[in-house]
Amino acid sequence: MPETPAATRRYSYLGPAGTFTEAALKQVPEAVGQEWNPVTNLGEALGDVISGFSDAAMIAIENSIDGGVTVAQDALATIPGLRIVGEYLVPVRFVLVARPGTRLEDIAVVTGHPVAYGQCRAWLDDQVPRHRHLPATSNVQAAADLFDPEKRIDAAIAPPGIEAHYDVEVLAEGIAENPDAVTRFVLVSRTAPVGEPTGADKTSLIVELPEDRAGALLELLEQFATRGVNLTLLASRPIGDRMGRYRFVIDAEGHIKDERVADALLGVKRFSPGVVFLGSYPRADRVAATIRDAHDDDTFRDARDWLRGVITGVDHSE
Repeated sequence: MPETPAATRRYSYLGPAGTFTEAALKQVPEAVGQEWNPVTNLGEALGDVISGFSDAAMIAIENSIDGGVTVAQDALATIPGLRIVGEYLVPVRFVLVARPGTRLEDIAVVTGHPVAYGQCRAWLDDQVPRHRHLPATSNVQAAADLFDPEKRIDAAIAPPGIEAHYDVEVLAEGIAENPDAVTRFVLVSRTAPVGEPTGADKTSLIVELPEDRAGALLELLEQFATRGVNLTLLASRPIGDRMGRYRFVIDAEGHIKDERVADALLGVKRFSPGVVFLGSYPRADRVAATIRDAHDDDTFRDARDWLRGVITGVDHSE
């Protein structure tokens, strides 16, 4: 009897084809051969997931130069029912392209995504000092906009290889100020059971400070420090209801099923009722956390066994 074919999965990503977001999605093995749905903005991508139109969405969450993508962080903090299931790193490189026959000295208007423009502005100020920037929704869309006569654009900041998608000439390569720039992407699905630890994991959450008082942030950080949990990201975002109220975007080394991380999250939840668990997932760099003996799983289990023995009068440590 023939096997029933598996249902096709749909993935939303910031399009059109050729974006860094698409490059991140290409790193997802289970997405190969499935349906890819290009969208115009992050809200549409996450909306596809919430509605069930897509099974998952790839979104940018952090850049090594510009820091956190605040619109993504705020969306994950306020839209219920989402879960990060993976992260992916994409090196960020840019080229300057134009319609065939355009010379560098002819350029007056340059389009590009605002983040890309910020990373390339030093080169542009030096090489095209009288240019004007026109924002684009994506770096690939910037190249497409070169052919919109109403926009009157002379050049575009785009990813390498864009000439495979559009009839453009590359005027300059490597125009970003920092050649080591990397963007971190996360794959977001609807809330689902947490997977098993891999030994090189990351846990993401968002925590509101319960009140604006001296030492509140220190008390939050102590929940991790006393359990030996290292933080790879700590970023503040205003809650918006009044001045002085903040939520913190946190990435911690380890998995929620690791004893030290689970214990830390229990402490965080006692500290603040406003906690959003975003997910535990494999790290993109596959770097395992360095754990002291006092913070490994066996030590936490031994401590619980000791306490249970004290309470019951039965030695559970053997």
